[in-house]
Amino acid sequence: MDLNRVAAFVRVVHDGSFTAAAKALGLPKSSISRSVAQLEQDLGIRLLHRTTRQLHLTDAGTAFYERVSRALGVIDEATSAASDTQAEPSGVVRITAPVDIGVWALAPIVARFVRKHPKIRVEVSLTGRVVDLVAEGFDLAVRAGPLRDSSLIARRVGGLQSVAYASPKYVARRGEPKEPKDLADHGCVLFRSTSGKATWKLERVGGGLTSVDVTGPVASDDLSFVRKAVLAGCGIGLLPTFLCERAEHTGRLVRVLPDWSLNGAVLHIAYPSTRFVPQRVVILREYLLGALDKIGNQRDAPAKRPAAAR
Repeated sequence: MDLNRVAAFVRVVHDGSFTAAAKALGLPKSSISRSVAQLEQDLGIRLLHRTTRQLHLTDAGTAFYERVSRALGVIDEATSAASDTQAEPSGVVRITAPVDIGVWALAPIVARFVRKHPKIRVEVSLTGRVVDLVAEGFDLAVRAGPLRDSSLIARRVGGLQSVAYASPKYVARRGEPKEPKDLADHGCVLFRSTSGKATWKLERVGGGLTSVDVTGPVASDDLSFVRKAVLAGCGIGLLPTFLCERAEHTGRLVRVLPDWSLNGAVLHIAYPSTRFVPQRVVILREYLLGALDKIGNQRDAPAKRPAAAR
């Protein structure tokens, strides 16, 4: 099989037309069309349905594209890595991430990375919306939860563990729940609730699942706000451990029901399935995978509470 024909097919699918692919590759449109037709003849299957205005992948074409686009990406990364071995990587890498993960987890990781690779500049955009990486020119994305864009390549880096936290003042005022069912009698700070109600599904260390319906006077779609409200004594909040580690160790927050947790959204590093990935992007991607995996899989024991908070 001629890999140039495969590359032409991948480019046509990625760019959405023979015309755009021909322009990107600097070749006549007729050459691209002929390459794809010859590839279909080599395979003995139809990969594309062609109309005067649009191209549509066949089922076989979709399966073929998903595999060969990744394979070509691996080849190009290897080629780029080999050519860059004698030069220090430099240039700009653009990342997008959710606000909470970016502020509390990504910032220190990026700071350590740029100290290690001073010629690479990292631009980080924090937003709650789903960014179109290709259209908006981003190299990498940190995503939490299921991925909706099947055109992206995703590398899993673990899941976020959340536990119930309260301030020492709240515990002193309202007491501490002994079992998950006791949460129903407490005020909770809720995340992404529009009704003042939520169902927390908790897992016990060593096994066991339970669900409890909770209510609360305050709700927000921002985890940083939930954290600050819990710190202010507003109620009990279910928060990622990485978000509360410092406050817990200084005694500003305490874990309630420490044997129970929520294994929540899975973290991914996502990136476009395009060819010719610069070495600076590969280096940062692999660094993020290692650093975020430690956060995503952390299962730390509760910090020892100061005497005043017991």
